[in-house]
Amino acid sequence: MIRVLSGGRPHAPECPCCEAARLGRRSLIGGMAALLACTGIAEAQVGGGTRRIAVRRAYTDDGFSGVYFSDGRYQTEALRRLDWVFRDLRREEVTPMDPRLFDVMHAVATRMEATEPFEVISGYRSPETNAANAARSRRVSTVSLHMSGMAGDMRVPGRDSYAMARLAASMGLGGVGLYRRDGFVHLDCGQSRRW
Repeated sequence: MIRVLSGGRPHAPECPCCEAARLGRRSLIGGMAALLACTGIAEAQVGGGTRRIAVRRAYTDDGFSGVYFSDGRYQTEALRRLDWVFRDLRREEVTPMDPRLFDVMHAVATRMEATEPFEVISGYRSPETNAANAARSRRVSTVSLHMSGMAGDMRVPGRDSYAMARLAASMGLGGVGLYRRDGFVHLDCGQSRRW
């Protein structure tokens, strides 16, 4: 049975550039400048027009290939299909993924000139699944962005995961973790950081 979590799309923490916008009236002008600069940088790297993504889920072969953003907005049906691909397989639980994760993936694929789909190893993780994973491995964070639908572990078959991680980190669009031994890269739409 598939459980769909209720509620709208998750509201993620703001990016570091946007942090200044919350400082108060004295910093309003500086905060607005930082917000505009951040939006311009992200828009330039992600692309403002039509955005496509191709993903295939490891272990199930569920997939999506197509447009998820066009005409200035995210496409609802495409996001629902992506939510399914990124579901928690252990609990068969679906949650709305943060569409900014797909923006990060789109930007990375574009810069890599990748035509192959991302192979998703792990997407959304329920708190129960994340706790079970953290109990087995110290590499799993107990406050993982996977639980907020903001992260995915993935690889592009035939591509070097180290090169993909370096490229993604250089773009500064979110978190990037390289799991070299396992051959995958963690991408998220949280604050820019790397490990």
